Amino acid sequence: MKTFLKNTLQMLPAAVLGGILTLGAYKLVESSDTFQGSSPAFHRNPKVPAQFTRMPAGGSTDLSIAAELSTPAVVHVKSTFAVQTRSNPFFNSPFDGFFQDDWFFGQPQQRSMESAGSGVITTPEGYIVTNNHVINGAQNVEVILSDGRNYAAKVVGADPSTDIALLKIEAVDLPYLGFGSSDGLKVGEWVLAVGNPFNLNSTVTAGIVSAKARNIHILKDRMAIESFIQTDAAVNPGNSGGALVNSHGDLVGINTAIASTTGAYAGYSFAVPVEIVKKVIQDLMDHGIVQRAFLGAEMQEMNGDLARKLNSNITQGVYLKDISAGGSADLAGLRTGDIITGVDGKELRNAAELTEYIARKSPGDRMSVIAIRGGKEMNFTVELRNSQGTTDTVQKADENSLEVLGVDLQDLSPEELSHLNLRGGVRVSNIRAGKIQQYTDIRPGFIIISLDRQAVKNAAEVVRILSSKQGGVMLEGIYPDRPGKYYYAFGM
Repeated sequence: MKTFLKNTLQMLPAAVLGGILTLGAYKLVESSDTFQGSSPAFHRNPKVPAQFTRMPAGGSTDLSIAAELSTPAVVHVKSTFAVQTRSNPFFNSPFDGFFQDDWFFGQPQQRSMESAGSGVITTPEGYIVTNNHVINGAQNVEVILSDGRNYAAKVVGADPSTDIALLKIEAVDLPYLGFGSSDGLKVGEWVLAVGNPFNLNSTVTAGIVSAKARNIHILKDRMAIESFIQTDAAVNPGNSGGALVNSHGDLVGINTAIASTTGAYAGYSFAVPVEIVKKVIQDLMDHGIVQRAFLGAEMQEMNGDLARKLNSNITQGVYLKDISAGGSADLAGLRTGDIITGVDGKELRNAAELTEYIARKSPGDRMSVIAIRGGKEMNFTVELRNSQGTTDTVQKADENSLEVLGVDLQDLSPEELSHLNLRGGVRVSNIRAGKIQQYTDIRPGFIIISLDRQAVKNAAEVVRILSSKQGGVMLEGIYPDRPGKYYYAFGM
């Protein structure tokens, strides 16, 4: 007995450490395996009303109807990528690819690689939602239905910020999943994950909602929006882009990532909430690009440590660390140091909830905000704006121009124009990788007055000029805190 206890105590630290290490990394769950196989043919059935009632003690919840409704609408997505390699003309070496000498290892060659994921049919006309990382960079995308039919798919659009992409196949009268409500999901509620893990067609796993509004910092896009639904339904490579459905068979999320150090399921999976999915795919269908709204503030999540630092008794909500001049928050009257505790009558717990809520809005939408300033509760009405600082619809070409430049622009208010004695101008509010950073030393705060000797009054005019511009570009402008005018040149 003593020996047993001694061995058990010796093993306990290793077991605990193993449990901790299992959660040490997050993985996107696409598969690099080649897809093979198909499922038996099916016939679309009318949607059968399902009931979800509290079961008596000792009873069980039957999820078979939800599985029956959802599996025909979940497809296999196969993406083909071109990969450049160098071949050794003399022998196959384990060191191929480490050396770049053409005289010995030959000229670069193209070869194809395939990866597999899942997708969800959302309309009978063949619109399919999946993850951006499943199809990003693919030369060809193929969709295989659960009955074995296959179609070439067109990428309608993709949104790296939410890791959502929209595909279209030429087919009609397809089985599809209706949208449920991710807002209505409760922690502890049963859900199903439907997809094609490890190329196992139409696989269904069950679990419960473990948490909501999880930010796991897995998306690398500069405007990443993470507010995942966390579940313990088993999700593995190949499940990416598949359906998370409730017990009624309604789509409530798109499975995207897992917590794992091995790349396989280790207990937790994460799905994009359907409320975000609906907004993204509708914008992609209508505009080819997401009409994204911005608060115009740097946010920090409230917690006990920050509350003590701020000498505040508020431990939930969002602390506004910095406010962008001329942005949505600034124009609404919010200030650096304010703590947002509610939006549109709903209590706000963390930054992920606020990020998700704004992600469902469009430029021009308004939301009521409750914020604490100096210990007092205050109410604000925020009109949300786009990356150009306006409420206009952003065109795909417009966004591409700003991406090439690597800047965010903001229009100046009439008060700012009067103070600076300007008739027009556009503030560079943020700089990232792009032409501006590469070829100039412009810093945030620079105000563009003219572009190629054409006076500009707002961000829309800058975008309009640049969208058709080729060759050299000359910027003229000022810094509000420096005397004189400044000139910068670069090539498009």
